[in-house]
Amino acid sequence: MKSPSLAKIDVQAILDDFRNLNPKDVGAWPLAPRIAVLLGLFVLILFFGWWFWWSEQLETLAQRQQDELKLKEQFVDKKTQAVNRDLYVQQLSEIDRSFGALLKQLPNKSEVESLLVEINQSGMGRGLQFELFKPGAEVVKDFYAELPINVRLTGNYHDFGAFAGDIGKLSRIVTLNNISIVPNQQAKDGTLVMDAVTKTFRYLDEEELAAKRKAEQAAKGGKK
Repeated sequence: MKSPSLAKIDVQAILDDFRNLNPKDVGAWPLAPRIAVLLGLFVLILFFGWWFWWSEQLETLAQRQQDELKLKEQFVDKKTQAVNRDLYVQQLSEIDRSFGALLKQLPNKSEVESLLVEINQSGMGRGLQFELFKPGAEVVKDFYAELPINVRLTGNYHDFGAFAGDIGKLSRIVTLNNISIVPNQQAKDGTLVMDAVTKTFRYLDEEELAAKRKAEQAAKGGKK
């Protein structure tokens, strides 16, 4: 049984209205064709509007939304930096103090000789015999120079360990590198021979830093 709403719709009549349309007299068209044409025009207007104008606007909107997200992230980053500025300043001050303390542990040119004496005395104070104590050529770094010293000592293992501990306790920075310990072939008393490279460091004075910068600039100019 058909519902009352469907019973009122005469499908055949509507189809006849579309078949008998007169293109030259649009004003005399029945209601159904006129509604269909209006809906079709509306859909076409929406399509062409989207194709020629709205699509570009939507792309622009999407780009603006991305820009907005980036600006929000930048704002949050800058706000975080502003909030933590005092902390950053405090950390920078602590770094400067730490760097200054480390710099004080580097001797200047006039103090290197006394430091070499301290190294020598540290070994002799532990009963070690120096068979070799030969400073090498300085290696210049960014703001300091590295002085390697080739050493060879004879003694027992316990004294070598004590000597290394004394080196670590010096007021200046001194390191032991390339350590090699072997039995002493020239003695039968069970002593050992230790070969090592002792490195100490000194900071460059203003004249040396200026000369270094001048040499670097000259080298860059020569490469051009």
